[in-house]
Parts: sequence; C-alpha cells; structure tokens
Amino acid sequence: MNVTELHKMKEAGQKGLVVLIDPDKCGDGYLDELLTIAAVNKPTFFFVGGSLMTTQRLNETVQFLKKNTDVPVILFPGSGNQIDENADAILLLSLISGRNPELLIGEHVKAAPALKASGLGIWSTGYILVDGGAPTTASYISGSQPVPRNKPEIAAVTAMAAEMIGMQCIYLDAGSGAQNEVSPKMINSVSKSVDLPIIVGGGMKTRDQLEAAWNAGATLVVVGNAIEKEPALLESLSESGSQL
Repeated sequence: MNVTELHKMKEAGQKGLVVLIDPDKCGDGYLDELLTIAAVNKPTFFFVGGSLMTTQRLNETVQFLKKNTDVPVILFPGSGNQIDENADAILLLSLISGRNPELLIGEHVKAAPALKASGLGIWSTGYILVDGGAPTTASYISGSQPVPRNKPEIAAVTAMAAEMIGMQCIYLDAGSGAQNEVSPKMINSVSKSVDLPIIVGGGMKTRDQLEAAWNAGATLVVVGNAIEKEPALLESLSESGSQL
C-alpha cells in the first residue's frame, strides 16, 4: 500500500481512526474480541508494533490480522528488525524531535536491504515525540526529550524541516500510556505549517479527544492503550470518524 492513499485522504478531507496493536500486549482472546468488534466498526488501519518488544509475536500478530480482516495492516516499528513482508506497509519512522542518530538514520540503514526486498509500501514519516505528562517507553528507549506540550511552534518548524527534506507524513505522538494527548493547538499549528498528512496518537481515550484532533487538522488519529483495556470502546470511537 502506497503512502499516496494517505495523501488522497488528506486531499479529500477524509478522517480516519487507527487501532494500534502492540504484539506484546495481545493477551489470550484479545485479537479475537477486537476483530469481532472491528468487523462492524472498521478502523481505517491497524498499526502493529511498539517501542520495545520482548516477545516474538510480531509475525504471528500480522498474519492473524491478514487472515481474519481486510483492514490494511501497517507496521509501526520501534527498531529495524520489526519487519514483516505480510503487512501492507511500514511507517519508516525518523525521530526528528530527537538527536539520536540511530533513530534518525541508523536503524533505517540496517533495515534497508530487507525493506527493499519486502515489497512493503514505505511511508517516510517524520516522528515527533510530544510530552504527554509522563515518561514513556518511546522517550526512554530513544534517549530523547519530547517536545514540550505548550510549545507548538517547535513541533511546527520541526515538521516544516521534515517536509523540506522530503518526508511524506508527520506523526505527533504523546506516547503509549500518556496522561495527556497532543493538544489541538499543536496539531493545528503543524497542520497550518505543512501540506502533509498528520497522524496523531498517545493519550486518546474519548470521542471528544478524537473529534478535537480531527478538527485541528489530523488525518489519522491512533488509539492503542484505551482499546487494549476495553476493546468494546472501538464501537463508540468509530462512530465519530469518517472511514475510507
């Protein structure tokens, strides 16, 4: 799946809901319950991956999703070894809010041969960590300081630089388990500064939060922890988005 599909969504003013699945957190029966609900309340995409994976369930999770749903599966890798050619695409994340060279280009170099051979759609993504009110696995593992929540101008100029370099979308992420979501003010500031689709995740728990993010300029809003705790939440959240 090419990233042009995401650009078409933005151009058409469409908004999407993404369910983020961390293979480490897929307890017994979780995916079965989730897909039963998703059969009626389809998200736009499933993102699969995480900042730190301690199990070997990535491939198993991707294959289960591809076998049991027609919702596109996009890899959300925390490192260059989180690749599965059975997925539809991969977010090739560059941590542009940090200065860790491994997460700007190092992991990409290591993964390049496998990605080239995989046939996966490559979504070159400028990844911006935003302070969500609590330390996250992403900030700890990356050794980077998130953009302060009250400094939307930092996120905006960082996104501008990513667009000029040639990245294809921007991901604003408060991180897994964030206490506070990315503010609509920051989303709007970034949206007005670039012509790229904007993905927003971290701390999303309610319909009001999703609506606020979409209205501020997000094309995709990602929900992870909240649905892990309560898969049935997908039903109420999906009612507020326009799906593909």
